[in-house]
Amino acid sequence: MRHEVTEADTAVALGSGDVPVLATPRLIAWLEAATVRAAAPLLSAGRTSVGTAVRVDHLRATPVGGHVEVSAEPPDADGRRLTFRVRAVDGAGRLVAAGEIDRAVVDRQRFIDASAAHPGEADTADTS
Repeated sequence: MRHEVTEADTAVALGSGDVPVLATPRLIAWLEAATVRAAAPLLSAGRTSVGTAVRVDHLRATPVGGHVEVSAEPPDADGRRLTFRVRAVDGAGRLVAAGEIDRAVVDRQRFIDASAAHPGEADTADTS
């Protein structure tokens, strides 16, 4: 997935800093979206994945107008827990970020029902 950094993607715009460069929260959102796409072929009908942990080092600033390519390496099959290696590189091929994002495979409807019944308490540990 290739993204162009806009003013709306900056640390200033997102409130995560006071410099007009790619904000870490936006970068993580892009990386997480890559894991959602990479997880999709691993899921059976009625299942989805939800994010549970993020360990990412944001190593290089990217200015407005710059481009970032994000990717998520499909994990080895590990049951209901999926750990993706993620990375982002800029238009010059320099490493912008690297790390891991964990996702849990859950029954989609059951997860929605649980979160609606008890807002803020949906349990990713119950992945049946």
